[in-house]
Amino acid sequence: MRPSKSKLTRQLGLLALTATGICSMLGASINVVPFMIQRNVPGIGPYVLYAFAFAAIPAIFAAFAYGILASAMPRAGGSYIYASRGLHPYLGFIASFSQWFGLSIVIGVIAYVTIPFIRDIFMELGWKEVASSLEIGWIRVSLAILLIWSFVLINIRGSKSYTATLLPMMFLMFALGAIVIVSGFLFTPSDFIEALEVKENRTFIPIEVARFDWRIFLSAAALLFSSFIGFDSIAQAGGEAKNPTQNLPRAILLAIVSVGVFYFLFATAVYHTVPWSFIAEESTRKDISAPGLLSYVLPSSLGIAILVGAAIALINDLPAMLLSVSRLMFAWAKDGIFPSFITNIHSEFHTPSVALILAGAMASIGVFGSHFAGDFFLGIDIMVTSMMVNFLLMCITLLTLPKVNPSISEKITVFKNKRIQRLIGWCGVLFLLLFLSIHTYKDISSSVKEWYFHSTPVWLIVMVGASIIFAIKWNQMKNKGIDPKSIFNKLPEE
Repeated sequence: MRPSKSKLTRQLGLLALTATGICSMLGASINVVPFMIQRNVPGIGPYVLYAFAFAAIPAIFAAFAYGILASAMPRAGGSYIYASRGLHPYLGFIASFSQWFGLSIVIGVIAYVTIPFIRDIFMELGWKEVASSLEIGWIRVSLAILLIWSFVLINIRGSKSYTATLLPMMFLMFALGAIVIVSGFLFTPSDFIEALEVKENRTFIPIEVARFDWRIFLSAAALLFSSFIGFDSIAQAGGEAKNPTQNLPRAILLAIVSVGVFYFLFATAVYHTVPWSFIAEESTRKDISAPGLLSYVLPSSLGIAILVGAAIALINDLPAMLLSVSRLMFAWAKDGIFPSFITNIHSEFHTPSVALILAGAMASIGVFGSHFAGDFFLGIDIMVTSMMVNFLLMCITLLTLPKVNPSISEKITVFKNKRIQRLIGWCGVLFLLLFLSIHTYKDISSSVKEWYFHSTPVWLIVMVGASIIFAIKWNQMKNKGIDPKSIFNKLPEE
């Protein structure tokens, strides 16, 4: 590796950018969360799909805000650049540090959760000894870390390596996911109950009706909001996007629409075949997933195929998310908030190699956190808190940009009408405040063994740390005779 001060190069087209968003959004969100939510939010019952649809509302407004801001500020670091130039440098750093922390932890969570899917593939193939070995703690942790660092290397090797890995896996993920959708609508709950009796000699009587509770419904929607987190990774690649003022907004909208439709069909198909009451009961006994639930009615070959699809969907998250968190650190370093060596660019591959290595190290910590916490939902809760705050600040930035930085505001190329911009911004702010309040209340009021299993105080501690870092670097710049405000009045050089 030969680090240098050369520039990032614009090599990512519309397809690669859209794939970055799609692969950041699909994974645990689609295969695990819609079903394990029955345990995490008891009582949601048959209303999961309605909660998912409701969760899409703030995500759509946030996506519009991102798309508008991206068209005017196409630089590496996305959300950090937007808020630091259009709201306030401190809030820009807080917004992006919140995002960076949440995504870094979740990269480790995803890598850790992927191993049981690989284990189940080996189990279905009859390789029971290999499958059993993957349940050993140190082996599971080691393989999860190996996955992370494999994709760190792929990302370092540049856009060709990145797209050659990401695009085939994305298309394969959609193809294998289609098996779930088709089979889920072909089979019925009666087929599932019969298969359950044959395979496990187990009788199950579904519950048809469940009481609707607004508090439970809103708590579930706040958690399912995590399903739409990921399109923001497109914005982080702003410094490497071809024709960025057009392709960044297009990729963001394409990613959230395609993932939203696919996700809804996928979850609906599983709940069409498997009674929600069975899913709720099973979730209290063990970790469950879409492949595991449909394995009762599918032949072994198709069961293996959807397990492979689930594993690919999870693995696919890793390169896109590593790209996202590394570009945030790169942008901080460009502005002088992080050490300058993080801006080093690989002379051959034109990637921020140092930032990628640091991203891999942070994600590895997430693996150990998942292992010792014993519940991956803690990592998801931290991410949801982080990203809700981030999206909220992006919507606020959309409202403040014309006054704070009118010259940049004039560069907006999508939704140029100021009234439409204000409508999107205010709707996003109101919905995201609602979701953030619900999510925070649910977290604080939940019963856990230790205080640090609550995501809110962990997130607050991290934000205090971020504030201290920013204050120190801001004062250092002033002591060197640099006017910090002059840095944040303009976009960083490419």
